[in-house]
Amino acid sequence: MANKADKIVLQGLEFHGYHGAFPEETKFGARFLVDLEMYLELPDDDDLEKTVGYHIVYELVKEEVTEERYDLIETLAHKIADKIMNTFTQIQFILVRVHKPHAPLPGVVRDVYVEVNHSR
Repeated sequence: MANKADKIVLQGLEFHGYHGAFPEETKFGARFLVDLEMYLELPDDDDLEKTVGYHIVYELVKEEVTEERYDLIETLAHKIADKIMNTFTQIQFILVRVHKPHAPLPGVVRDVYVEVNHSR
């Protein structure tokens, strides 16, 4: 595993998606937030090819959240992790957190999220 001190973090990526098990969720959609922690050995020189282009990571997450549809945010989180790990082989460990702040619950709830971890 990569040095746990070396990581790239993207926090609070926000998108409108249509994930959920209820008909109104698939019709109207909702706001989803994604946090990522990607552990890898970071280069000590100024070479983009040796690291993770977070602009590409952003686009991969955006595509998965906005163009796909899943009943479970658990599935969405796993798909995001798989897609990023398959694109950037230098990532040894990834943590993906998917927030669904407006989950259809009968009371006031600040946030609902799932967190998945994938490693090589």
